Order: sequence, then structure tokens, then C-alpha cells
Amino acid sequence: MRTKSLKKNKINVITLGCSKNVYDSEVLMGQLKANGKEVVHEEEGNVVVINTCGFINNAKEESVNTILEYMQKKEEGEVDKVFVTGCLSERYKPDLQKDIPNVDQYFGTTELPGLLKALGADYKHELIGERLTTTPKNYAYLKIAEGCDRPCSFCAIPLMRGKHKSTPIENLVTEAEKLAANGVKELILIAQDLTYYGLDLYKKRNLAELLENLVKVEGIEWIRLHYAFPTGFPMDVLDLMKREPKICNYLDIPLQHISDDLLKSMRRGTTKAKTTNLIEQFRAKVPEMTIRTTLIVGYPGETEAHFQELKQWVKDMRFERLGCFTYSHEENTHAYNLEDDVSQEVKQDRANQIMEVQSQISWELNQEKIGDTFKVVIDRKEGNYFVGRTEFDSPDVDNEVLIDATETYLKTGEYYTIKVTEAEDFDLYGEIVN
Repeated sequence: MRTKSLKKNKINVITLGCSKNVYDSEVLMGQLKANGKEVVHEEEGNVVVINTCGFINNAKEESVNTILEYMQKKEEGEVDKVFVTGCLSERYKPDLQKDIPNVDQYFGTTELPGLLKALGADYKHELIGERLTTTPKNYAYLKIAEGCDRPCSFCAIPLMRGKHKSTPIENLVTEAEKLAANGVKELILIAQDLTYYGLDLYKKRNLAELLENLVKVEGIEWIRLHYAFPTGFPMDVLDLMKREPKICNYLDIPLQHISDDLLKSMRRGTTKAKTTNLIEQFRAKVPEMTIRTTLIVGYPGETEAHFQELKQWVKDMRFERLGCFTYSHEENTHAYNLEDDVSQEVKQDRANQIMEVQSQISWELNQEKIGDTFKVVIDRKEGNYFVGRTEFDSPDVDNEVLIDATETYLKTGEYYTIKVTEAEDFDLYGEIVN
């Protein structure tokens, strides 16, 4: 018979998946703390909340394995209660309840008040922007909208997150001010689609007006844009990026593919010609801009010819940053009706080929930086190096700048002028310029 643990109620929040989940966990933790609860992030606690991801197969597998791991700990008396929330729980609650019934309760993505109640807390409406951030203290995610109205055939996000819903500008400014007061210097703006921001509230694409308000927040030095959609991009944002030093010359714009056949099947609402033209406009308007994109290979019907077209296009466009994913066949999406006819081996081989091309491009672009100086923020110390980033790099996904810690002492979260002395495909090495 299992014995109840003697630990008092310490709530451990575990986050899986994307930056939007990180943000949701931080909001949950802020609410719990305001209720006087003891809460930690991915440490020891006798009450566990697992914030799951349900996006693609690998992520779903990781989420299920994490739930099973904590059910084992519950069986063994190491934890008392396990609650599951987030996207996997939103999407598969009936299945999960059937297959893993000894979880104390499952909650979807919009059931925060119910989850808090189960944890013995009240939902406090007045807590605009009160979060317990889990990122290094110099940067934080700012989620400007929830959900998505785009009809992409391969994507299950609208099933889990619902329709697009913008957060009012004044709430986001309040949140940014509170983050800045806590030492945050870099805001990373996230949403399923930044470019859609404001259409529901203000009846127009209003990202530029939001940015104009955010740059006025004292203490914020960098504002970074993540997850823009290629159709209907609000070009006034580029004018602002060009003239406003706080807005990083950086844009994350997932393009997914370039073959017209596949773009049509993916329901992306664009073509190869339009996409190429858009990237050219970005580079003409803001020549310093770093563009990050992500691609999907192995989508149903992707022939060798389609793939070669994509590979050639990657060579031609020379993106500064690029990631590549293999297609995941997701039930209840539009593409699920198509035959998943590209084998996993071929998918993986194609992804590897794209990343090999990108690695060479990145190496060449990095070689050009040797001798140049950049403003660099220090995120952490690792081994004998301080690890930092330029405005052209987002945390966890992009290039890093390594500075020898045996020769120089640098403060985490501070900005320095660094001269690049060496370069690899995804790392720069530098020294401080006094």
C-alpha cells in the first residue's frame, strides 16, 4: 500500500512544447503565487501539473511519456497528485481519461480557472501581466494573441487553441512594464500569427501600433518578432523596424514549402512567386534584417521533383536562419484525408539534406562577420564560456556568441560590444571591446 508523502503542498509545474506553453505555465504560476501557494518550475513537488504539447507525433509522445513517468511516481508515493493541462489534454481528453485514468484531473487550454480551483486557488482577474517567468531574467515571452484563424491543412493548432483572439494593447503595455520592472530587457512577441494581431479588436492589422506603444516602455532594449504569416503581412511594421532601434532586425516567418502544388494543398494562400517577392521586399526595405524560417518536408504528395525545387530555392534565398521538420500526419486536420505517402526514412533524409545546405549557408554568412563588432546580450555561462546572442538571434533556436570566460568576466543579462574573432556554422567566437 502506498503511503502519502509527508511533503507539504508544493506545486511543481512541468512545461512541454513551445514558447506559448512556457507563457501559459508562467501565468498559472503567477496565479498560484498570488493565492499564497508554494510553486516551483520543474523541481521537486508533491503536487504536479504537466502542461502538455499535442502538436506533432514526437511532442505527443514526450507528453504521454512524462504523464506515465509521474503516474509511476504517484504509485510509488513520491508525489500525491498529478494534473494534466495544455494542448494534448485539450485535443485528446476522452482518450487520455480512458487510457491513463489515474491522473487526478485533465484540463484543456482554456480551463485555467478550473485547474486553479482543483489546486485550491481562485482565478484572480486583476492579475494583468503577473507571471512567474521561467526564462533567464533578461528576456521573456509576450503572448499578444491566442488561437488561429488560418486554415493550414497540416496544422492542429486551431483544434487545440480555438479562433484568433488578440489581447488589447493597454494590457500588453501593462504586462511589458511589469516585466521591465523585474529586470526583463528583451521581449519576444509570440502568437500563432503575429500579422493577424488586432483584426478582431481594432478591425485592422495593428501590429505596428502595438510596437509603437511597446518601444516606449522604459528598460526594454530589444523587441523580437516571432511567427509571422506570409500572406497579408503588414508592411508598416518594416518601416518601424527600420527607424526604431529597440525593434530587432529579425523576423521569424515559417514558410513551410515553396512548390505551388504543395502550397495549394497546404492551404497556405500564397505561391512561390508571391513568397519570393515578399522576401525580396523585406530585404530591400530592411537590408540588415535576419530572416528565420521553418520548412516541412515529406508532406503528402511531395515528389522528388517538389523536394529538389525546395532545396534549390533554399540555396537561392540564403536564409540567415532555417529549421526543417518532417511532416506529421495529424488526425482531424485537412491533410489527414490525404495519403501519408512519403516514408519516414525519405522524410528524414530530405530534412537532413536541407539542413546540410543551410549549414553551409550559415557557415559562409558567419565567415563574413569575422572582424565585425556586435551588441551582444549574455544569457548564461557554460563551461569556460559566456554564451550570448546578437539582435539577429533568438534564444534556443539560433546562433550563439561564445566569449572565453577564463579571460573575461561578464555579467549575465548585460549587453556588451563584442568583436567576432572566429566563426563556425552555427556559433561565433568573440572578445569584448573596451
